[in-house]
Amino acid sequence: MSFIDGLKFNEQGLIPAIVQEEGSGRVLMMAWMNADSIKSTLETGKTHFWSRSRQKYWMKGESSGNTQQVKDVAYDCDGDTLLIQVEQIGAACHEGYKSCFFTSVKDTETEITEERLIDPEEMYGKKS
Repeated sequence: MSFIDGLKFNEQGLIPAIVQEEGSGRVLMMAWMNADSIKSTLETGKTHFWSRSRQKYWMKGESSGNTQQVKDVAYDCDGDTLLIQVEQIGAACHEGYKSCFFTSVKDTETEITEERLIDPEEMYGKKS
């Protein structure tokens, strides 16, 4: 039996995956995985996810070039969340930031707390 069989997936067959930068411990993003994306991640050493909005399996960096080299895959004590430590190549966020968590809330105001690494149009091309 694979460890995947012991994980607790939701009713859509998905499990949340927190992606963390190895070394710094910074949380880069959260995405959803299914059993196939977990297997592909382990086989290739690059993160693969399931897009709920596009209903599509995808590899991080397939269109942006900003990939994640997997260093460790762990799961929590309940088996319902994954923690994936990676070496991030380029921006993790589709908005061009290192992390998807670039906006902080101060009192009731929001503040962007990091510099954008790359313009999204440079990564993905202009949207029509």
